[in-house]
Amino acid sequence: MIYLSSLLFSAFTTVMLIPPLIRLSLKWNAVDAPDERKVHTRPVPRCGGVAMVLGAAVPILIWAEMNDFTRAYLIGISILVVFGSLDDFRGLGYLPKFAGQIAAALTVVLYGGLAIHSLGTLLPEGSAMPGWFSALLTVVAVVGVTNAVNLSDGLDGLAGGISLLGFCCLAFLAHQENTAFITLMAVSLAGALFGFLRFNTHPASLFMGDTGSQFLGLSAAALSISLTQGKNPLSPLLPLIILGFPILDTLTVMAERIAAGRSPFAADRSHFHHRLMGFGFSHRDAVLIIYGLQGLLILSAIFFRFHPEWVLLTGYGLFALLIVTAFHAADRRGWRYQRIGWIDALVKSPLRTMAEKGVLIRVSFRAVEFGLPSLLLFTAFLPADIPAYVSALSAILVLGLLLIRAARPAWSAWGLPVSYYLLIPFLVYFSQADRAGWGGPRLEIAQNFCYVGLTGFTLLVVKFTRRKKGFRATPLDFLILFLVAVIVPQLPLENMKPYQLGVLSGKMLVLFFAVEVVLGELRGELNRLSLSVLPALTVVAIRGFAAWRL
Repeated sequence: MIYLSSLLFSAFTTVMLIPPLIRLSLKWNAVDAPDERKVHTRPVPRCGGVAMVLGAAVPILIWAEMNDFTRAYLIGISILVVFGSLDDFRGLGYLPKFAGQIAAALTVVLYGGLAIHSLGTLLPEGSAMPGWFSALLTVVAVVGVTNAVNLSDGLDGLAGGISLLGFCCLAFLAHQENTAFITLMAVSLAGALFGFLRFNTHPASLFMGDTGSQFLGLSAAALSISLTQGKNPLSPLLPLIILGFPILDTLTVMAERIAAGRSPFAADRSHFHHRLMGFGFSHRDAVLIIYGLQGLLILSAIFFRFHPEWVLLTGYGLFALLIVTAFHAADRRGWRYQRIGWIDALVKSPLRTMAEKGVLIRVSFRAVEFGLPSLLLFTAFLPADIPAYVSALSAILVLGLLLIRAARPAWSAWGLPVSYYLLIPFLVYFSQADRAGWGGPRLEIAQNFCYVGLTGFTLLVVKFTRRKKGFRATPLDFLILFLVAVIVPQLPLENMKPYQLGVLSGKMLVLFFAVEVVLGELRGELNRLSLSVLPALTVVAIRGFAAWRL
């Protein structure tokens, strides 16, 4: 449970820090102004990086093993925060930025002991790299990845989503190899990104700035190198695969600039994400396409993690050749993406007619609004036992919601989601891991049908809503689905089989999305919803304090 606690702690710390940091950014004019090279059309605060750093650092300081690597890593990201903040607030040239990146990389290499000392079967058997060359290669790799992630931060949610996939992959691999401190650090970073991406999906209300992108780049490079250069059978070439798309994008863009006689650091619109939008794809489509390509690399890293290095290098080379060739061919032929008209006529027109009648949305929303708290209340009776700390948390949430309702109803806008988001993971986990004796197979089947029904009604609400500012699926939702479907079911938690982890994650996902949809539909009218979560919280609180075992 320490990993789940780290994930939630970093996510909610990041979420809570973002609003005050946005106000400070606006006050100090730390905003990203639009120009001809950028896709946003209004000034956007770029303080998300500071929130992510603090959100990830707190659980690492509390729970991570404080070895030389961890201390060096924390010092390194502090250096990047200083240089990144100066760049975000005042603006720096590329030479001072490089100086900060090199200083951070030298810290994790010289003090933290980070080193690329093996390239596996790519070097002759028995050969060893000299110490000075190993250190130099590691510094170049860390600085290169830091810049690659920094340069990928060109569309809303792009750099954050790519990094989130990478950190979840690293957390899975580290957990498989019993490398606890890297697992905890990767999980903390993933939690901070989850918190940040809710503000950064298109249209973004917040940017991570250079502070955030350089922080993510250094973290990804340091953790991936540390993991794959340890005493485990993982291929030392895995960092190239896990971080494959931003690396390919950076190398391709720099090579094209040099070939055109320009500086490799000159800003332009030649990145893959800019070119996708030039082909006629929307902002969201471009981000989803890159997520999909990066997802393929993540899957390859997981399934080929024990294969020889020449297999990984050949596979990545073919992937890079295919991507670069496809983009150049599309540019040369002037290809543009066109939507298929007959699909609109056969599918969208009937759906639009159904939506105009309003019957489906009314029925579906009522089913979700009342079905969500009812399912949570039922789930509160499924665990055989409720730990005392979960009961204490539930009691605090009950008192908090009652005080908010009585004194500051406007605070329900953040108090209610926090209550749901804290209750759901613990409740679903304990109901799955330690089910009460009275809950037999038939009851479990019935409960699963309830989840299926809630999912169906939630999707109907999303599809047929008339709210302009209600819930809308975002690229972050794609990331969550990807992680639930691919990575989470393989995590070997105690007393749970892999298929049970898939069920556990799926149930959490359904409940989280149902909460978001209801909050979006109610548009701030949260009185009924705040009352509906109280019964489940109260049952959990009473059961733990009274040692009520079922």
